[in-house]
Amino acid sequence: MSLRTREGAGLLLLAVALVCTIWLAATGKLTLYIHPRYTIFTVVMAAIALVLTVAAVVAPRHEHGERPRRAGIIAVIALGVALATSAAMLVVPPATLTTATADQRELNSTTIGANAQTLDSAAQQSGAAFARFTVADWSSLLRQTTDPAFFDGKSVDVVGFITRSDDDPENLYYVSRFIVTCCAVDAQPVGVPVYQPGWAGSLAEGDWVRVTGQFGTSSSAAGGPSIVLAPDTTESVEEPSEPYLY
Repeated sequence: MSLRTREGAGLLLLAVALVCTIWLAATGKLTLYIHPRYTIFTVVMAAIALVLTVAAVVAPRHEHGERPRRAGIIAVIALGVALATSAAMLVVPPATLTTATADQRELNSTTIGANAQTLDSAAQQSGAAFARFTVADWSSLLRQTTDPAFFDGKSVDVVGFITRSDDDPENLYYVSRFIVTCCAVDAQPVGVPVYQPGWAGSLAEGDWVRVTGQFGTSSSAAGGPSIVLAPDTTESVEEPSEPYLY
């Protein structure tokens, strides 16, 4: 493979990757990979890079000799990997992070972002406002206090996917979401514990659910969190168009 051919193929694959990025943004799927605040910047940079790449492809070239055979083999391998990656981006639909990722990244193990509720801010909210709190909000509050009096009378209405509790898997699960700060690589799972004996009889790990109810002290004899959500209703729902919280 000549130097010109290798360079041309590399530029073509770069163009494919840039087109894939713009396509993901146009279909609303780019936020499965990066935070929404970076979408415009990423699309603008991809568009500029695409114009420059096309210009480089059509620009006249001059041969400068051939590289050693080993370099040619490495170039062919790299070209194959790039082609497979580009094909995957076009053929395989982008997917939301799943419970498998949540299992690899410990639930509620990191500090929640600045947008989550604090005890002081929650104390100033009206009763109706609590029904709009997200999984991230409640998870943040549960990390800050386990005083039952704080949660008494506060209505909960959360949507998330089910992750199994290691402490009491038969009776306890978490309504979970991923919080994305920059991109999917740094996504961290947070969750609200739900005490629902025999839940696996009608639900499965990974299912998206909407759970309403109020918090109370746990009845689990197997340990786990002391404050849990006692559900009034548990409803299976479709995955939201924006599955991540920011």
